[in-house]
Amino acid sequence: MADLADVPQQWPVSSTLDLHRDGWVVALRADQVVTPDGATARRLVVEHPGAAVILAVDDHDRVFVLWQYRHPAGRRFVEIPAGLLDGDPGEEPVEVARRELREEAQLQATSWTLLATSYPSPGISAEVQHLFLARGLSPADRGDFELHHEEADMTSAWVPFAELYDAVLAGRVGDGPVIQAVLLARARGLV
Repeated sequence: MADLADVPQQWPVSSTLDLHRDGWVVALRADQVVTPDGATARRLVVEHPGAAVILAVDDHDRVFVLWQYRHPAGRRFVEIPAGLLDGDPGEEPVEVARRELREEAQLQATSWTLLATSYPSPGISAEVQHLFLARGLSPADRGDFELHHEEADMTSAWVPFAELYDAVLAGRVGDGPVIQAVLLARARGLV
């Protein structure tokens, strides 16, 4: 039986066409890939820099959550702090997580646990999400970061982990990273 693990593999790309590329976060391209049987197939790829996602849990087992509007889905989601990997050379995902926790939640943490690295939609996107549990929380300064657009409209609160867990299981919370982080933290006995 084969090892139960994802395996890095790259089919050859015979040509690439940029369908959308500008200064924004993502780009869209069409690749012509050569399949193992020698055929070619067109595959659309959303280029994405990746993200760090933080399940911040305090000493009372409460989670820092945000409510944020997401236009593509047409809803305000219960979320946890997260942010894009900027692609700065040498910047590790945990450093991005530290920055995002400070900017979005005005918190810092002394303990960081990587819960998982996941690909939320590998059929169309190269995005990788690094999910962290942050503990040992204390207030931190946001620095010169300013909230804009959807971020400026965010609301936040501390909610008991048990309530968030129940909301995930009941299907009242639909944000993928929240679901993954909560279930992984519970499955590992970390919360």
